Amino acid sequence: MAGEHVAGTEFVIGTLFVLSGAEFWDLIGGLLLGNLLAVLSWAFLCAPIATDVRLTLYWYLRKIAGPRLTMVYNVVNAFLYCVLAGAMIAVATTAIGLAFGLPTPDLTAVMPPSLAWVLITLTIGGLFTLVAVLGFEQLSMFASVCSPWIFIVFVAGAIAMLPRLGVESDLSNLYEVATTQIWNGEVAEGRSKLGFWHMVFFAWIANLAMHVGLSDLALFRYAENWTYGFYSAIGMYTGHFLAWICSGVMVAAVAGEPNPGLMAYEAVGFAGAFAVLAAGWTTANPTLYRAGLALQAVTPDWARWKVTAATGALTAAVACFPVVFLRLLDFVAIYGLIIMPIGAIVFTEHWIVPALGAERYRPERRGHALNWKAALVWAATLAFCYLIFQLGMHQYFIWLPGYLFATAAYAGLKFAFDRGETGSDVRTESETARAV
Repeated sequence: MAGEHVAGTEFVIGTLFVLSGAEFWDLIGGLLLGNLLAVLSWAFLCAPIATDVRLTLYWYLRKIAGPRLTMVYNVVNAFLYCVLAGAMIAVATTAIGLAFGLPTPDLTAVMPPSLAWVLITLTIGGLFTLVAVLGFEQLSMFASVCSPWIFIVFVAGAIAMLPRLGVESDLSNLYEVATTQIWNGEVAEGRSKLGFWHMVFFAWIANLAMHVGLSDLALFRYAENWTYGFYSAIGMYTGHFLAWICSGVMVAAVAGEPNPGLMAYEAVGFAGAFAVLAAGWTTANPTLYRAGLALQAVTPDWARWKVTAATGALTAAVACFPVVFLRLLDFVAIYGLIIMPIGAIVFTEHWIVPALGAERYRPERRGHALNWKAALVWAATLAFCYLIFQLGMHQYFIWLPGYLFATAAYAGLKFAFDRGETGSDVRTESETARAV
């Protein structure tokens, strides 16, 4: 988990905070609180369910929502994974592009800036896909070797850039430089201002699909007990705090140019450029692997490597468009928002439905292919979130009222239609222990 929080996207996110006019204390306080909320979400929402049922989200959702809705979820999730992995490939392209003199795409760029950008991106995407095809064990080995070194490059790069920003050797003016030259509140053209609560909620939603959305059931099902969820703090405060701060220092030192490869190269030379490539690689690979697994459930007759290869081809094509990393903050919010209602439905089914005296796991017990209540709540929640966004709520904030809406709506439908039928063929680990 820690390795995936020190990734290529960290070079982009910390950079975009600076370009979006984040101020020093808003950044520090907001990230401290937001990462704490993320850790608590893993510890109190995700890990307890994971250690109770010992199932991946795919199999648990299938019991709750039925195979048809689970298939829709897999397709949606796979596409979102492809876009996220594409952003990481695009970040890696900025490192390789240094050797070819590729210009940095403009902050508002959408289309590929040149043929060279496309060719390099497709080549990198092909290499990433090849490693993903090899399987999860090889991915884990690669990440375990690279991740600690990548974090060191983040820290070393930021330290190396401090003299360029005018920081004295005794650090006596470090605070002054941080507040006047790095996180000084100046908003770059094409960006919108981010304040304290934006920092809080972005840090919280950066992995919303994993903790509130419950995708990390797959990880925590192996945990001895639910308290292992607190270990997520290691990855969050190294990657989503220190690494974001370090990338902010580096972009300020290169005059605000949002080029991760250039930032790292200017700081620590070729080691920095390679770190950007490796950072994108270590996170794009497991993301591609997850996307392949999600689509394999939809195409069971395909070999896993074929599914992963097709997924990699789609991802490489997406990565050719620089908008996927230049608008990464917005995509992260949208990604978490789309997946969030599923997490609310599963949470409600697991904890609230039994308290209401309603039937759990109805599709599995009765052989239904679709839980219409879950499908309706998912669609209605997204419509509700779109409505409050149109009314002026910032995209980082709308997931929370959306989650409460989804929880209340699903609980209400289960109470209205399934109350009084409480039988279940599925026992959680704790229920089995009590029975014995």
